[in-house]
Amino acid sequence: MTSSRLFAAAVLSLSSGIAAAAPTSIATFDLGSLDSLDALGLGEHVVGVPQQSLPTYLADYADAAYADIGGLRSPDLEALGEIAPGLILITGRQGDWRDELEAIAPIMDTGLASGDYLAAFDDNVMALAERLDAGQTAEHALAELHQHIDQARQALADAPAVLVATHNQGNFTLNHHPVVHQVLAIDSPTLPDSVASETRGNRVFTPLSTEAIAEIDPAVLLVIDRSAAIGDDAIDTAAVQQALASAGADTLRIEVLSPALWYLSGGGLQSLRLQVDEVVTALQP
Repeated sequence: MTSSRLFAAAVLSLSSGIAAAAPTSIATFDLGSLDSLDALGLGEHVVGVPQQSLPTYLADYADAAYADIGGLRSPDLEALGEIAPGLILITGRQGDWRDELEAIAPIMDTGLASGDYLAAFDDNVMALAERLDAGQTAEHALAELHQHIDQARQALADAPAVLVATHNQGNFTLNHHPVVHQVLAIDSPTLPDSVASETRGNRVFTPLSTEAIAEIDPAVLLVIDRSAAIGDDAIDTAAVQQALASAGADTLRIEVLSPALWYLSGGGLQSLRLQVDEVVTALQP
């Protein structure tokens, strides 16, 4: 072999090695991405997670083999510096820390884009998988998930309009959750004129009193319990049911969804399937 061919072969070998090795270690604040990495058999790349926020089905990552990199809104920069990951996955919750995190390692924002939820979800899974040379595995997993979603939609074809609300310390706000209303195509009830929205900063909230919920009169109220997800007092379902009955909604059925699954870890291959299954179960007659 000539010297030029030897040099070309050496360069090709070096390039292939670099491509195969990047990135070898990932610290993720996005539990949806952790979920997807785990589902795709790529958990070996994970070196750090926010352990205090892990949902039950990702409890294996609370092991000492993984660094605890702080809270979802309070990253532990020192812990991240010690493990020196090759990539840090973030969402909007870590937006205030973006510069500090980027100084430690390259970052990838895996927050789901607004608009078509399922399209954004697919793009996120594929983008992450392709960085780890697992695009084909991800395509297969997404095809299976879409088939599962199609079956769920068929099962829910006759479902009534459903009201989704977030519970926080005894208060409720309207939640136009994309898994319920986009992915599963379940109608939301029409809001009466008496239910008004409020703007706080760049966000719009629609508070829901028990009287307002009774006036909306959905067949089912799906509750995402933020309080329980972050360690505060969970919703007192019996008390809420009694208050709704007093307001005239004595036939309203309340279904509390798994708090951490819906508030903390959505956006992953496993969590989306689990969410779909929970809605199907909740809306069964």
